[in-house]
Amino acid sequence: MQYDLEERVAKFGENVIDLAKIFDRNEINRPLISQLIRSATSIGANYMEANQAISKKDFANKIRIAQKEANESKHWLRMIAYANEKNKENCQKLWQEAHELTLIFAKISKSCK
Repeated sequence: MQYDLEERVAKFGENVIDLAKIFDRNEINRPLISQLIRSATSIGANYMEANQAISKKDFANKIRIAQKEANESKHWLRMIAYANEKNKENCQKLWQEAHELTLIFAKISKSCK
């Protein structure tokens, strides 16, 4: 079976959207969810842009952005888990996936040097 990182990052974004749907919309959750959805869905967008890069430098830049967005997603997942204790386990699973994506993009980024 071929490993498909594009599918993996798209699935991560979809899973974050699904998670966001279960939270109450209140003054605490609203900005946290908004930030999380932005960062989580941006990972896939930047990875797809990297795959269409016009140069090695452009590729490396988009990969680094995807890495940063994955890392940022970890922060927002932690904050949402803190604000919504009863859904902490769901957030932790997605945090782990964001962490793995961060490591994958870091490895790709290092290979660009």
